Amino acid sequence: MLVPVDVLGGQSVPRTVVDAFASVPVTLLAYREIPDQIATSHARDQYGDRARAELEELRSVFEDAGCVDVSTRLVFTHDRLKTFERVAVDEDCHAVLMLNPAPKLESVLVAIRGDVNLEYIADLLGTLLTGTDLEVTFFRVIGDESDRDAADELVETAADELEAADVDRDRIHAQVTLEGSPTQAILAAAAEHDMLVLGESRPSIRRFIFRDRAKTLARGTVDPVLVIRGEYLEDGEDGEEHGNEGAEADESDENGG
Repeated sequence: MLVPVDVLGGQSVPRTVVDAFASVPVTLLAYREIPDQIATSHARDQYGDRARAELEELRSVFEDAGCVDVSTRLVFTHDRLKTFERVAVDEDCHAVLMLNPAPKLESVLVAIRGDVNLEYIADLLGTLLTGTDLEVTFFRVIGDESDRDAADELVETAADELEAADVDRDRIHAQVTLEGSPTQAILAAAAEHDMLVLGESRPSIRRFIFRDRAKTLARGTVDPVLVIRGEYLEDGEDGEEHGNEGAEADESDENGG
């Protein structure tokens, strides 16, 4: 899981999130977005030591919580969104966590857009939920009552897949709602939960996470948002060069970052 953190901006990872995801490998991405007129090398020279100290402190929090596989990246960049995409691909991260405060973490809302990633989403959720008591609600928005039967089948299939990943059925719920605006329906439902989970669509992680509906959802909710990457995403699939961000200063740690 990729966890981008603006360490120099005072952002931190809620302890509830640290504890919930201690069972999965984590890449902590300490980043700082800087104006175009400032060279990344200059920013690194000026702020690098402070950022590294903050990053190491955050890493120790994850390790103290029992996370045995924590790698780190430190990036000064002119485009944080491209950086998130590149690092997620470079590190083969299965999900990207967009941080928001999480005073409690007891229930997760999983917004289902289609069945393309159901097995993949359920498999990853099963891993994430290991060692937790989190409850999960699969949520599907329909625009017409005639779509309800198919939607009911879809969320029940998702629940079956998660149960097959060794999550107790009594922790899994399914909900279908009729609403003209899927975004507003998801935000309203997310307000009743502690984390929102979205599945990625083609063609690129950046296009899904940071544009259109998902961007609105990430900004509109006060909860952490976990975006699960599609396993079909490959480098360069959408014609973009993930490994060449131009003006960016990046360093990794010795543990695979």
